[in-house]
Amino acid sequence: MTETKNGLTYAAAGVDIDAGNLMVEKIKPLVQATRRPGADGEIGGFGGLFDLKAAGFADPILVAANDGVGTKLVIAIESGRHDTIGVDLVAMCVNDLVVQGAEPLFFLDYFATGKLDPEQGAAIVRGIAEGCRMAGCALVGGETAEMPGLYRPGDYDLAGFAVGAAERGQLLPTDDIVEGDVLLGLASSGAHSNGFSLVRRVVEVSGLSWHDKAPFAPDTTLGEALLEPTRIYVKPLLAAIRSTHGIKALAHITGGGFPDNIPRVLPRDFAAELDLDAIDVPPLFSWLAATGGVAAAEMMRTFNCGIGMVIAVAAGQAAQVAAVLQQQGETVAPIGRIVPRREAGVVYRGVLQL
Repeated sequence: MTETKNGLTYAAAGVDIDAGNLMVEKIKPLVQATRRPGADGEIGGFGGLFDLKAAGFADPILVAANDGVGTKLVIAIESGRHDTIGVDLVAMCVNDLVVQGAEPLFFLDYFATGKLDPEQGAAIVRGIAEGCRMAGCALVGGETAEMPGLYRPGDYDLAGFAVGAAERGQLLPTDDIVEGDVLLGLASSGAHSNGFSLVRRVVEVSGLSWHDKAPFAPDTTLGEALLEPTRIYVKPLLAAIRSTHGIKALAHITGGGFPDNIPRVLPRDFAAELDLDAIDVPPLFSWLAATGGVAAAEMMRTFNCGIGMVIAVAAGQAAQVAAVLQQQGETVAPIGRIVPRREAGVVYRGVLQL
């Protein structure tokens, strides 16, 4: 049998298996650095393993979440900075686990691109591994897909999948939320990973580039400021949950802002009354509102406006919970209370200081 002189190969079609293998070798130390009880942190098999007994659970309920980073990826791609976007990927998943009282155990990622650049891929996974370390979960595996023709040159997409656990009977929200419970807000680190289609539209209106100085943070570029990673609240919240037993509900403020996320964790008969004057709005959001002419109501339904997590706690335990969170490095403020629901799931007092 004779060989075809100009026979096609997978590499000629645009998929480089050797590049994929090189990336795996580059990220092995990153993955191993996320080891925790229950997981050995190795990669290369067909599936990741986790031992719940070794992790210390007796009668666990598993909790799973998945998410992406959205169009914040466009800023990472266009500015050429890929080392923090992986933190966002982990944060968006693990913050959704802890709001149910679950400890994140392990994480898997999906990275898809048109042409694999092992250095770029390793930078992305470096951020994912850092996010896993911050959340205390193991990176047990993932998938890298090279798909020429589906993605434009330089483009890529990310998805993340996280699994956590809580002992039976310890999931949140609790069933004892009552009128007068206090709402605490945890400060965000920026826009996190929501509303970036509007962010990019505002930047377009402003005429600025990603490499220009950020008007709201002149010591850094606009791209760097907007790529500030999503804050991971897992360890501080778990510390407060376990040491005080006072947290009744948690709401992760993502897409939909206050009006769409807080009611998800409240009984139908109750609403959240927010004191907008108590919210310390970071300059980023003031700049977005002023530059884009974005109304306050639209801001609060699109962005976190400075509050990345809302906590419902009994009035008598609010100070104790806040103290634990502050000891863990969080910025905490009382921002409202639980009231009987009449129409809307969130009602407002005061004015958001944009």
